[in-house]
Amino acid sequence: MRIASVIITVSLATPTVAGDFSLAFPVDCTLGQDCYIQQYTDVDPSDQARDFTCGTLVYNGHKGTDIALPSLADLHSNVQVLAAADGTVKGSRNSVPDALLGSAGAPNIQGRECGNGLVIDHGDGWETQYCHLRQGSVRVKTGQTVTAGTPLGLVGLSGKTEFPHLHMSVRHNGQVIDPFAPTANATCGGPVGETLWQTPPVYKPGGWIQAGFSPGIPEFTDIKAGTAQTQITKDPVAMVVWGFGYGTRQGDEVRIDIKGPTRMIHSRTVTLDRGQAQMFRASGLRRPSNGWDAGPYVGTVTLIRNGVEIDQIQREIELP
Repeated sequence: MRIASVIITVSLATPTVAGDFSLAFPVDCTLGQDCYIQQYTDVDPSDQARDFTCGTLVYNGHKGTDIALPSLADLHSNVQVLAAADGTVKGSRNSVPDALLGSAGAPNIQGRECGNGLVIDHGDGWETQYCHLRQGSVRVKTGQTVTAGTPLGLVGLSGKTEFPHLHMSVRHNGQVIDPFAPTANATCGGPVGETLWQTPPVYKPGGWIQAGFSPGIPEFTDIKAGTAQTQITKDPVAMVVWGFGYGTRQGDEVRIDIKGPTRMIHSRTVTLDRGQAQMFRASGLRRPSNGWDAGPYVGTVTLIRNGVEIDQIQREIELP
């Protein structure tokens, strides 16, 4: 069960800046359930980085929106990338192997950082680019006409990427445009007005991707791969609850609670000493001398920023 306790969001208006040009969501997924936005366009022209809300879900020079899957294992779900608007395919690539950046045997991607992908010309100077698609999945050809929602390929791991996602860039007359705040007079932290999205995605300033129970602290590589244990059903030597999150900041707090069949049996809060694009924290307790009580156990992981609960995720198990 996923619980959103207090979600900080930004209310976005309907698209107006580009006349008839607007964008549909380019991935066949549901935000907050089987995908999330890891990073936004960098709107700071200096060597600093900030997203359109003055937030930190961005890195310096990032030129698009990253829509990510929860784990490497989700690549097998064959999540489709969709055309965000009507147009004509201007060019494509389909041959770059899927591999984590810097992993053993990863191909040389110099000049192919986008990996497999394509560019669509929408007319009137507007273009969208789609990067990191799965090798061999691109199903449209140069010169082909597409409409909004046309399947283009599958979310993959090709090019310069450390997690499975679609990177979509928007350009107008060659200039990168942030679809969340496309006008030149947009200022971060101020009222958000025009947007290119037909249905503007909710902005979340960080949150939880996954959580689970485990008989010990899992390896971060297993969590990111989607192979970490998420349930315990027998008499474990320890009971650990872990949370996998994104967009954390220095000073954020992570609280991990475990409630047993009759009472709270564990609660721990840690303060993060640095911000991270992706992170995990885990906490728990050893098996009592008289064993675990039979019944339901609920693990709750909460992200707290400046005293406000940003996101919360729960998992439940039943011990015999």
